[in-house]
Amino acid sequence: MKVLGMDFGCATGSLRDGKFPDKDCLLPLISKLLGYAIVAASTTVKVPQILKILKNKSVRGLSVVGFELEVVGYTIALAYCLHKGLPFSAYGELAFLLIQAIILVAIIYYFSQPVRTTTWIRALLYCAVAPTVLAGQIEPFLFEALYASQHAIFLFARIPQIWENFSNKSTGELSFLTCFMNFGGGLVRVFTSMQEKAPTIVLGSLLGMITNGTILSQIIFYRKPETKKEKKIN
Repeated sequence: MKVLGMDFGCATGSLRDGKFPDKDCLLPLISKLLGYAIVAASTTVKVPQILKILKNKSVRGLSVVGFELEVVGYTIALAYCLHKGLPFSAYGELAFLLIQAIILVAIIYYFSQPVRTTTWIRALLYCAVAPTVLAGQIEPFLFEALYASQHAIFLFARIPQIWENFSNKSTGELSFLTCFMNFGGGLVRVFTSMQEKAPTIVLGSLLGMITNGTILSQIIFYRKPETKKEKKIN
């Protein structure tokens, strides 16, 4: 019995016989289930960050370049997975993350007025190149080079934010919930990519887990304790 590429036959068969499914049957099934769980969770992973910015009408402490590089990294990663024909459960979250990342960058631009000319040039350049990359209309060797570079892109997307947090001793408007989901998603994706035998994705997920874990620890470490309201003395 197969559902969304997941074979429940061996698991149900073993349970029917009163036996616990062996790991060769269970691990791929768990991997698929976790993969689809990540895809489902990814539809809202950046929403807390977006809502926090809109609520406070501020992008204080956020690295614009870091969020721009995220968009580039998601674009390359998604295009590569589509080109390689990987199962949707192995990369589906990238599509939702890319859409949310683009919306997030647009909101950051809006609350960072006036926007510099160089920023507009970067945005227009992305809009011109991204459709070609996503359509896979580039040379295979260039595709491989771009995908190899996307790990470095994601790494350098996080470093400016980590450094800004360290310099300011504050994480500004960064959302704890978004960073936590990014960290958890990376952790799970390491496992699912190992099951799908995709070592390059494992490397990228591992780097993402480490850098997101660093930012998450900064949010916890630099969080200011809430001041208790003094009681009025009659």
